[in-house]
Amino acid sequence: MLLCVLRDVRRTQAVCIPAIHLHMTAAIMQVSQKDFEKAQEQLKLLKKDPGNETKLKLYALFKQATEGPCNAPKPGMLDFVKKAKWDAWNSLGNLSQPLEKSVEASRKNKDAEIHKHSFFTQTLDNARQKYAELVSSLVSAESASQEKDASPEEGRHDGYETLIVTTKNNITKIMFNRPDRKNALNHQMYREIIKALEEAGKNDSTIAVITGNGDYYSSGNDLNNFANIGPGEMEKMAKDGAVLLKDFVGHFIDFPKPLIAVVNGPAIGICVTILGLCDIVYASDRSLAVSKQLLRSVEKEKLHAVNSKECEVLMERWLSDECVNAIVSFFQKKSKL
Repeated sequence: MLLCVLRDVRRTQAVCIPAIHLHMTAAIMQVSQKDFEKAQEQLKLLKKDPGNETKLKLYALFKQATEGPCNAPKPGMLDFVKKAKWDAWNSLGNLSQPLEKSVEASRKNKDAEIHKHSFFTQTLDNARQKYAELVSSLVSAESASQEKDASPEEGRHDGYETLIVTTKNNITKIMFNRPDRKNALNHQMYREIIKALEEAGKNDSTIAVITGNGDYYSSGNDLNNFANIGPGEMEKMAKDGAVLLKDFVGHFIDFPKPLIAVVNGPAIGICVTILGLCDIVYASDRSLAVSKQLLRSVEKEKLHAVNSKECEVLMERWLSDECVNAIVSFFQKKSKL
């Protein structure tokens, strides 16, 4: 049995689509829609933030799955959030383009059996499938991570929330473990590092290693340390912070064993400062280079200005009578030796 539908309104030419094809397409769409709805519910149950890049992909696929290819006007350059979302959605293009090209070729040969409207349907279906697959991968990754965290790691120390501390093969490893915050140091993390250094200094390990979990070694101080402070509490906050910092740095100064830093990613602020107190520092090819770019870029113009001014002052000094007399006096003394 064949059902006749319009191929194209402009051509007003009838085309026949097998009924079995329509039934199969409807069944596939139903399964895809169920998976899509299930994925939306699973996404709400994720405990960890998947990151901005993944969230943009999810947003783009959701829009593509519900509205089709991007049809919204491009936001202004200064509307950064909407611009990022629009770019992500627009980058998907038409997910059914390979099929559309194939059908277009068949159309020219008068062998096409799929109406042009099916291209739009195919785009929605493909987006639903990709959305479901992406959510499924996030759920699987989080489940694996939770299982790993739940299983007791050999030599792992208890009592830490912001660090992972292990002792194995006479090596104590202290790992910053706030990857969702780029391993920024809050007050709790300061105290736990102090505690970990004290334990590592007294246990049977030969050396201690400090590193970071995730892309960053550490992004420095967590600015939430300075949040929710009342006007009358500033002085107390400053004093308490100074005491904590002094104790923190003091533990690095007094650490009795070889201390090795493995800088796995960008390092900023206080965590760069204390690298000078480690006995050995290993850094990835992008860690300190990126850190230097982040730090130097802010003050680069001022540094160049200061450099230029100092060179001008030095040039004047070199031409001064005082400098010439000092040089002559130096060589006269040297000739008498």
